[in-house]
Amino acid sequence: MGSRLTPYLSFGGDARQAMEFYRDVFGGSLTLSTFGEFGPSDAPYADNIMHGQLETPSGFTLMGADNPPGEEHHPASGYSVSLSGDDADELRGYWEKLSADGSVSVPLEKQMWGDVFGMCTDRFGVPWLVNIAGQAA
Repeated sequence: MGSRLTPYLSFGGDARQAMEFYRDVFGGSLTLSTFGEFGPSDAPYADNIMHGQLETPSGFTLMGADNPPGEEHHPASGYSVSLSGDDADELRGYWEKLSADGSVSVPLEKQMWGDVFGMCTDRFGVPWLVNIAGQAA
């Protein structure tokens, strides 16, 4: 296997819900491992997610986990997860699900450079950019 670059998202106790949400958005196969599987099963954080990985039919990989015990959670800042391509129906479908119950900072609409673009933050605090490539002239 060659090298890959994969978003790895951090959550403050709701990684299971977030990763299940992303499976509902993108489809695919989700694996979740808890801290209790690899440590004390009776610890208060035992059900928190130590590692989650989503592999989607579109070839996306998204990973995420709850903060390790004793570490403070710092919400997302200074980055966005970007989705782009030319399959307008697929990307609009992702946008609708990601932006639902979240906040939209730039509506998904045609931009001056010719593409349809939008920015939102989903209900788990993860910022997303969606870009649908415009038609070539």
